[in-house]
Amino acid sequence: MSEINRKTGIIGKKLGMTQMFAENGNVSVVTLIEAGPCAVIQVKTVERDGYAAVKLGFQEILKLKRVNKPTKGMYDKVGQKPHKMLREFRLDAAGGGSAGENDSALKVGDVVTVAGFAAGDLVKVSGISKGKGFQGVMKRHNFRGGPGSHGSMFNRAPGSIGASSYPSRVWKNLGMPGHMGAVRVTVSNLEVIAVKPEQNLLIIKGAVPGPTGNIVEITK
Repeated sequence: MSEINRKTGIIGKKLGMTQMFAENGNVSVVTLIEAGPCAVIQVKTVERDGYAAVKLGFQEILKLKRVNKPTKGMYDKVGQKPHKMLREFRLDAAGGGSAGENDSALKVGDVVTVAGFAAGDLVKVSGISKGKGFQGVMKRHNFRGGPGSHGSMFNRAPGSIGASSYPSRVWKNLGMPGHMGAVRVTVSNLEVIAVKPEQNLLIIKGAVPGPTGNIVEITK
């Protein structure tokens, strides 16, 4: 089981944050993640698909009437139950080995659990960050802003964005107001503080992307 986790990672749901005390009395801010169990839905090989990867499913769909016929047919073909979340993990990237040895370690129907992780492991967690809507340049790009007193009339505005004669347009990639958040974010080198296989629980030091209930991917 640990060999499968080492090469594929696992899908989880962020439950929230809390604190944990170490034996020496130090306190750590941690994130609780319900990770797995994840069923192997598909295994891709270099010979057939051009790259080696494994597709995992998370959280079975209990009411099959909510599954459309094409999706149900895909699951019936591999003999698996429909899942709410599907994520694909590149075996060569996650495991660091050749495609051949990765292919031999996995097959459809295997179950990936948190048992493959241990306290002290370093992981990276990917997910969709919190959406913050339309924001100005001070919140979105950390602009300083203008004077806040003496009638400057220039407090939170972005300032000049171009000239009239040349280049007679606005340069690309300027810091401007716009939509903020709700993008894919990856945080690396997070330490696993504890693993509770009986509860499918990973306790990771620090913060991970997204709000409570967000779906994340954890890889070593």
